[in-house]
Amino acid sequence: MRQEKSINILLNCNLTIRTLKLLFLLTLLTACQPSGQAPEQRWQHAVEGAYAANISNDGKYSVVSSIHHGVSLWDLEKNALKYSWSQQQNSADNLVLVADIADNNSHALIANRNDFSLWNITNGNSEGFWAISESNIRDIAVANDGRYVLVGQSNGKVVHINTNNGRRLEFLGHQEKINAVDMMPNGRVAISGSNDFVAYVWDTESGQVIYRFNHPSRVTMVALDPKGRYAFTADSKKSANIWDLKTGKLITKLNYTNRQEVFSAVQFSPDGTKLLTGAPSRKVSVWAISTGDRITSWRVTPREDIRPAGAVVYSVAFRDNSQVITESSSGYAELWQVNK
Repeated sequence: MRQEKSINILLNCNLTIRTLKLLFLLTLLTACQPSGQAPEQRWQHAVEGAYAANISNDGKYSVVSSIHHGVSLWDLEKNALKYSWSQQQNSADNLVLVADIADNNSHALIANRNDFSLWNITNGNSEGFWAISESNIRDIAVANDGRYVLVGQSNGKVVHINTNNGRRLEFLGHQEKINAVDMMPNGRVAISGSNDFVAYVWDTESGQVIYRFNHPSRVTMVALDPKGRYAFTADSKKSANIWDLKTGKLITKLNYTNRQEVFSAVQFSPDGTKLLTGAPSRKVSVWAISTGDRITSWRVTPREDIRPAGAVVYSVAFRDNSQVITESSSGYAELWQVNK
């Protein structure tokens, strides 16, 4: 009897310890997860997932690339399909993988690995098609009225093209593959980030460097505030910085406890107080520019038929200072409330 009691006590103790361990692990996991807040609204833009997407800076339009629907331009205010552009989606090797919308919503620029095209959002017509033969296209940007386009390439070159007269300027400051580019709405200032651990802000008329931002690892994301206040640069390890675009001085570093955070989308708020980011881990975060602290975060909806559940946040935008919109690889556009 005593032996049975001892065994029962030991079993109960072991069960209690296991239960406590599980509860502790669950607590840790819960603490690491972003807010469980559901989106205010969700719209499906690609039934079997998207390959690329870009939301206009004001959150009114999005361009979405998928293998079955080609390239679609969506009116996000009405959730209505505005145009379908399918000429670049005729094979699995010719998929549109990057896109950008001009700050004034005049044009959309889309690209696969080897060529890119410019589209008029007012009438839906194509306004030009260009091929890149020397290396793959890594990222693109378009200026207001489609007047300038910016193309970052795998050979380290960034090409600035005047679509009116065909003038080309090649920025050769980088030594390795370009990962991200962005451009001011007027097309006069560009930013580029590369595997050479450097992000440059440069003049597109002369090609001269304005600022050089060094990082401890390859630069994976860059962005310019359309209003000319800030620049953002982030690397593949643990350095994500907000810079004063007028002085080139560091304003703040994003504060996070993870060993690293990789960003797939970035935008500044209209009032200049917040930064919005998306990540390949489904995470969407809002940051305070003044402190670098994370204000809130969510996870976008994954596709139901994918296990483990995952989604890349392709694009993010502020609808106003309190609401944000996301497009992800799951094929969903989602609306989130910043201050619930």
